[in-house]
Amino acid sequence: MSGSENIPRHVAIIMDGNGRWARERGLPRVEGHRAGAESVRTIVRAAGEVSVEFLTLYAFSIENWIRPRSETSALMKLLSLYLRNEVRELNKNNVRLEAIGRLGDLPETAQREMDAARRATANNTGLTLILALSYGARAEIVDAVRSITADAQAGVVKPEQVDEALLSSRLYTARYPDPDLLIRTSGEMRLSNFLLWQMSYAEMWITPTLWPDFRKPEFLKAIEEYGKRQRRFGGVEPA
Repeated sequence: MSGSENIPRHVAIIMDGNGRWARERGLPRVEGHRAGAESVRTIVRAAGEVSVEFLTLYAFSIENWIRPRSETSALMKLLSLYLRNEVRELNKNNVRLEAIGRLGDLPETAQREMDAARRATANNTGLTLILALSYGARAEIVDAVRSITADAQAGVVKPEQVDEALLSSRLYTARYPDPDLLIRTSGEMRLSNFLLWQMSYAEMWITPTLWPDFRKPEFLKAIEEYGKRQRRFGGVEPA
């Protein structure tokens, strides 16, 4: 891709299809998640190479906690292992790691590994990789409203001061720009409670490819398609 391409500043990805990938191969679901971790590594590298500034990956939703305990435990162990093993790779590629969601829901081991990885990559100045963990968009909005309500009760915020900017400032993503491009793998046509507020004007690109098979060429295809679109943010159609 040439440097003149219109590159999205922030890409968000719903990484779907790990379980289906494993089932099609007669493997346990956890093997699909292991395979998906390789796609994470590949796409993080590719995003940095094309100068995407922010990459948010929907890694574990609040709803995922209702899955069998054996699966959620395996996922948390994989998360801890990923965080521990990827720091060198992230630093090598100048990637800063962040996380959003109700992180206190994570096992203590995963929380410690996340804190350590964030500290270890805090001074990197390239791509910011944001993992959405124990994340749900409705929960995020509820938490934001609770924060504003508490300030209103304390007399810090007046009702007339509550607007979109104030609510945005209380979201988990307050420090980041809204996504420009949403990619969803496995062909599903839904947002699945992911960044509902922030996705108001994001371009969407859906692929039938399952996440463990998603690689750099298809990622670049999504970026290229994004560059061809005209974003109007609800404005008038061009003449």
